[in-house]
Amino acid sequence: MLSSLRSSLPFALLVSLALSTGCQRPPQPGSAAGTPVAIPAGTAAFWLTNADKSVLFQAQTPLVAGTGQATGAVIEVDDSQTFQTIDGFGYCLTGGSAQLLHAMVPAARAALLQELFGTEGNHIGVSYLRLSIGASDLDAQVFSYDDLPAGQTDPTLSKFSLAPDREHLIPVLKEILAINPTIKLLGSPWSPPPWMKTNGSSKGGSLKPEFYDAYARYFVKYIQGMQAEGIRIDAITIQNEPLHPGNNPSLLMLPEQQGEFVKKHLGPTFKAEKLDTKIIIYDHNADRPDYPISILNDPEAKQYIDGSAFHLYAGPIEALSKVHTAHPDKNVYFTEQWIGAPGNFPGDLNWHVKTLIVGATRNWSRTVLEWNLAADPQQNPHTPGGCTECLGAVTLAGDQVTRNPAYYIIAHASKFVRPGSVRVASSASVTLPNVAFKTAGGQKVLVVLNDSQAAQFFTIRHSGQQFSSSLKPGAVGTFVW
Repeated sequence: MLSSLRSSLPFALLVSLALSTGCQRPPQPGSAAGTPVAIPAGTAAFWLTNADKSVLFQAQTPLVAGTGQATGAVIEVDDSQTFQTIDGFGYCLTGGSAQLLHAMVPAARAALLQELFGTEGNHIGVSYLRLSIGASDLDAQVFSYDDLPAGQTDPTLSKFSLAPDREHLIPVLKEILAINPTIKLLGSPWSPPPWMKTNGSSKGGSLKPEFYDAYARYFVKYIQGMQAEGIRIDAITIQNEPLHPGNNPSLLMLPEQQGEFVKKHLGPTFKAEKLDTKIIIYDHNADRPDYPISILNDPEAKQYIDGSAFHLYAGPIEALSKVHTAHPDKNVYFTEQWIGAPGNFPGDLNWHVKTLIVGATRNWSRTVLEWNLAADPQQNPHTPGGCTECLGAVTLAGDQVTRNPAYYIIAHASKFVRPGSVRVASSASVTLPNVAFKTAGGQKVLVVLNDSQAAQFFTIRHSGQQFSSSLKPGAVGTFVW
């Protein structure tokens, strides 16, 4: 059947079909994974990942614009309809990730960081990172920046120190910033210092009201301390997963508490210190859009807030649009989603591209961040009680690097949809979920997933031009023109 179908297809589509079914032309020198600096008029660059791993984020023969009858489904791209600006795509650089990276020999680490954060050659152009303020559960041990013996307090924060981050995280961040000085960094705490909490523990408990002011100044000291290291924190969330106090570390922070903290303490303190670091609320699952909406409904709190952040361990991705609709003047971010070890490449690629790269951005998100950047072959390090099955975007066994599903999921967007790009309209499709962007330089980028059990032919149409292509079942293509 395939041979009879081939006889009726145009040559450009035959080339595309051959490539997407594994008959790859060897890439030209220097083009194996490079961002197209200039794309000739009438052509579209095509980057492909197949679900069976026969092709892993590799440049294909460019598509040539045709004028004949459209083949298969038509995806219309309309860049006259614009939506949100994109801040970036990337990962959570946990303390454990930084520890593993820092343990690599310098040459191996430099090569990997260039691959991850550079934009030329075989680099994927990661443009956004989330950091933990203090320890996350993917650090080797629990810590804050003001740890004290039980029973002691430090309301003036005289013992505050970034020393735990100076061992691994800050050196690695400085190497990343040397590659991409404009990368955006988001800081998120898993817990305040235990002496600020109702239970005196790193796990669970709530922030004591008498320490709201001290905790606001804790954020300021973090931002200013990182700035002194040459590291600009673009934004912070107030609490990672504020409705999940069972992690280690963690904190229970109800919406009423978070709203009070923002409007009476954190917001005014940032204003007094003239900080331009964005304040982002919530940072938890999409099943509770009422949490950020209830805070944003308070004008006194809202004035200090840039937007809301989401994870998707519960709830539908469309909840992001519900928050956007309620407060369209505030931004929406997608800040965390894990992949469980050992990973399921076809399933992970499909779900994360469809639900996050396409779904989150179609629901107004300015970012898509995977959790987490790196782990070792046993998914270490982690805190006692921390995640034991979190698969990194890369697995690091010393200097040996294995690239996992999240590496390719993010690469399909991060390399081409650079910060400052704007999402534009494109045809919705059940079997060909897709999302389109216009870059600051005027290029158009379309990410397409074949979410069906059969190969699909389709035509991309934009401003009188059309390109024909095909994808195997479960395959992802990024098209740039």
